[in-house]
Amino acid sequence: MIASWIQPLVDADQSVFLFLNSFHNTFWDYFMYVYTGKLIWVPMYATILYVLLRNYNWKVSLMCVVAIALTITFADQVCGSLIRPIVERPRPANDLSPIADLVHIVNNRRGGSYGFPSCHASNSFGLAFFLVLLFRKHPLSWFILLWAAINSYTRIYLGLHYPGDLIVGAVVGGCGAWLMYTLLGLATKQNFRHAKQTEVIIYTGLITVLGILIYAAIQSI
Repeated sequence: MIASWIQPLVDADQSVFLFLNSFHNTFWDYFMYVYTGKLIWVPMYATILYVLLRNYNWKVSLMCVVAIALTITFADQVCGSLIRPIVERPRPANDLSPIADLVHIVNNRRGGSYGFPSCHASNSFGLAFFLVLLFRKHPLSWFILLWAAINSYTRIYLGLHYPGDLIVGAVVGGCGAWLMYTLLGLATKQNFRHAKQTEVIIYTGLITVLGILIYAAIQSI
């Protein structure tokens, strides 16, 4: 009963994945491969810490950093250590996948064995939703959610995750963000909505994207 109900969803997920994964060229290969990296976003992460320290004392800032770390830990562990071993869904490009030969991959990167849910999407949206809840600044909210969405889409482009992996991962990340934000509010009694200079996070992120675009353009010539 369960299998017959799930199979149409699995088939649709594969079809959407193959459609989206089919759009590729050399420029976007370079762009997506770099964008999906972790170290490339360290400057933007640093500006989040900068904004916290500019607006709050070190104790409150530290508690915010801890809450962010716990959000990402929660998202990562729920997806990677709890759900994945139960579901055991092979990644699209994994040799056990029925569509492995149809998947476009970059730099021969196929990822690990299982991909449901996506830890990458969970971590990205966990951070994004936490910042949305924390600062409640519309420009930053739109930017950071778009950043997380593109970060998640790179996983489809690179052949590492199905759309369903990303959707469930984003939901887990959002739940983790809400939980940790709620605990942070109880612990600090702080109103974070009046934070200033949050646009610095946007500027740093946009400069990083520009750098990736320039790099991809040079490499693809």
